[in-house]
Amino acid sequence: MSNFRKLAGIGALALLLAPLLGACSSSSRIPGPTGTPYRAYIVGQPYQIGGRTYHPREDFDYDRTGTASWYGDDFHGRRTANGETYDMNALTAAHTTLPMPTIVRVTNLENGRSVVVRVNDRGPFAEDRIIDMSRAGARELGFERNGLTRVRVAVLREASLRLKQAAQTPETIAELVASHER
Repeated sequence: MSNFRKLAGIGALALLLAPLLGACSSSSRIPGPTGTPYRAYIVGQPYQIGGRTYHPREDFDYDRTGTASWYGDDFHGRRTANGETYDMNALTAAHTTLPMPTIVRVTNLENGRSVVVRVNDRGPFAEDRIIDMSRAGARELGFERNGLTRVRVAVLREASLRLKQAAQTPETIAELVASHER
């Protein structure tokens, strides 16, 4: 293949990938493990824990107040509901029904501090709690020592939709470029 045809092919590929590149660059600010490709978007089927049935669903307008807790040492290094390895030092959270991943802003109503985290697990399954934060999230919100706090949890619609789109992309840019060079 001539150099001109290779360059023309790469240029055409770049034009086709421009919207995807834009989505990737904007999602690079979304919290998550560095280098982890978001290849799965999981809403999930209804499930039962402790006699209670949970119905996962998309809700980009989710905005609730309630009690937050945090989970750490006992789960650190174990698999989360979306298949990642739980890292209590990452800004992530567990929610009973929101899709994985979903980006939420959690605000501590007792001190006004807030943090943006990515939902990547299921829980909490205590009746009075609406979100389980990683230790890093609890630390950012200032309730690591107390273990519980009153919070507001709001889905960040645009960030969550961008992450959903990126997760549903069947190939990474590197894979597309590599396949084009073959």
